[in-house]
Amino acid sequence: MWKSKDVYYVSDSTGILATNLGQALICQFPEINFYEEKFPFIQNVKEARETISHIRKQSGGRRPLIFSTIMDNRVRKIFETPEVEFFDVFDFFLGRLESVLEAKALRVPGFSHHIDDVGMVKRVEAIHFCLGHDDGTKIDEFDEAEIILLGVSRVGKTPVCVYLASQMGFKSANFPLTSEYLDHFRLPEGIAPNMKRVVGLTTTAELLHSARGKRYPESNYANKVTCLDEIQKAQQIFKKYNIPVINSAGKSIEETATQVIHQLGLSRKPWLKSL
Repeated sequence: MWKSKDVYYVSDSTGILATNLGQALICQFPEINFYEEKFPFIQNVKEARETISHIRKQSGGRRPLIFSTIMDNRVRKIFETPEVEFFDVFDFFLGRLESVLEAKALRVPGFSHHIDDVGMVKRVEAIHFCLGHDDGTKIDEFDEAEIILLGVSRVGKTPVCVYLASQMGFKSANFPLTSEYLDHFRLPEGIAPNMKRVVGLTTTAELLHSARGKRYPESNYANKVTCLDEIQKAQQIFKKYNIPVINSAGKSIEETATQVIHQLGLSRKPWLKSL
């Protein structure tokens, strides 16, 4: 069994699909250490040759893994060499789909990422709202939010909100449960009218201690006892107000965000289908 392996994601577009699929697969082998590198927008033979040359040199004959979503057959063939393990995502799925659907695929690089004017405007609006209503800012405007996240400091509210806005198109806001609310087991008045859109985030005391310690080591704020106390008080608030709770411990931002919209019964924005 390999103890480590180099992994490369190559694409003629953003590389998001190749990366997401590759990572979803290699995470099933936790005993192996993977070194990952992404090469997006490889759109001609020259760029492909330069990339495979780098990969060969970097990997030193250790047969690296390459996950590819390159459409152009001439460009793709540059990577089909015995020195690497080549996984062609589109060729495998599109070939079978063409057979099943009895139709020819467009095979246009990055077609699903073409953004129309309406989609772009709405996505920008969601991002601006998220950034303008972060960490309890402008709570009087929270009635405009589609999602409101609550939790103690450093539990992951901001990155999840940013993902919800930028990738899922939701106007998201978040509010920090500080001692002012934790010690009295209450929520601010601006939250009460919007309880149907509220989700609580929590984590473990160990992970919260680690996150806080990176910024404020040796502080009472980062003390594990403080972290545990705040988490427990937040849990009591969530229970008091019947707020659904998601534990982000061990989850990626994407997983947590998906759980949030599932919990609230929301679905993907229709205009995001063209993104």
